[in-house]
Amino acid sequence: MTAASQSRPIAGPPNDRAIAIWLLVCCAMIFAMAVIGAVTRLTESGLSIMEWAPLRGILPPLGEAEWQRLFALYREIPEYKEVNAGMSLADFKGIFWWEYIHRLWGRLIGLVFLLPFLWFLLRGKIRTGLAPHLLAMFLLGGLQGLLGWVMVASGFAERSDVSQYRLTAHLLAALAIYSYIFWVASGLLLKEVPGAPMARRGGLRGGLIALLLLLTLAIASGGFVAGLNAGLIYNSFPLMDGALVPPDYAQLSPWVLNLFENVAAVQFNHRALAVTVFASVLALWAWSRHLAAPPRLWQAMTILLGLAVLQVGLGISTLLLVVPLPLAVLHQAGAIALLTACLWCLRVVTRLKEPLDG
Repeated sequence: MTAASQSRPIAGPPNDRAIAIWLLVCCAMIFAMAVIGAVTRLTESGLSIMEWAPLRGILPPLGEAEWQRLFALYREIPEYKEVNAGMSLADFKGIFWWEYIHRLWGRLIGLVFLLPFLWFLLRGKIRTGLAPHLLAMFLLGGLQGLLGWVMVASGFAERSDVSQYRLTAHLLAALAIYSYIFWVASGLLLKEVPGAPMARRGGLRGGLIALLLLLTLAIASGGFVAGLNAGLIYNSFPLMDGALVPPDYAQLSPWVLNLFENVAAVQFNHRALAVTVFASVLALWAWSRHLAAPPRLWQAMTILLGLAVLQVGLGISTLLLVVPLPLAVLHQAGAIALLTACLWCLRVVTRLKEPLDG
């Protein structure tokens, strides 16, 4: 063996399980990031840091002068003048820390992703075809950070909060990255699901894909509810101001603006989509009961149904109690958990050993 060959790292076989676990850790961190983001939004903390400093921003304010400088910047924006006029420095610190933690956690996710990726890559542990997916995940994470800043910047000049459009885009981008990572990780972990042949596999797979799209729409509508504070009105269920459809549903012109800027329409749409999601989950669960489903798929579908029931309860409770912080945060976490369960059910169906043609 030559000296040159001795100096090269010895590439081992692909280590799918270790890579999958690492990716799932990243998923858990993105899940936590979304929860922290929900707290940041609900406490109106997102505009407290008015500078984009990817490296210098890692450190918090280190002295009274720095605190005063940041507070002076905050006092120049509409949110302070229209919502928080007279806020003390102590109160400013209270909202600052949530936004700081949110940004710091995002940087930590990038680090937790990048360092193991480089280690697996240099050790030859990544199978052919997987590396481009991992690189794409990292690049998408960086773009998500930029999108977050674009969202925050929308609240610096002409409005006292961030744009509901950019807020929803930021949320959906985070969940797209989360879903991408989870799908790849679950594929590495779940190679094959043994069991008896089932009928109508294609139909069940198609139903789960449709549910995934419907759930994405419901989550997007929830982003508009959060962006417009639409949960603070019509705090009754199932009626809104005594009617199934609120009387001011179509008050804006052109009509399409009601879908994104009319708080009554935005809340109604979120309710309607949420109920449709629950009915769809229930229908798919009942359908799976009539199939010769292997235990793993049956368990996954039952977990999906349980999370759907929990999410409906959280949503109604959050509305009736006028959006208390703990329930509202749990409601967002429940949406991500439901999304995860739907992805897992779809992954199990795609990994069934026997063909499902009945």
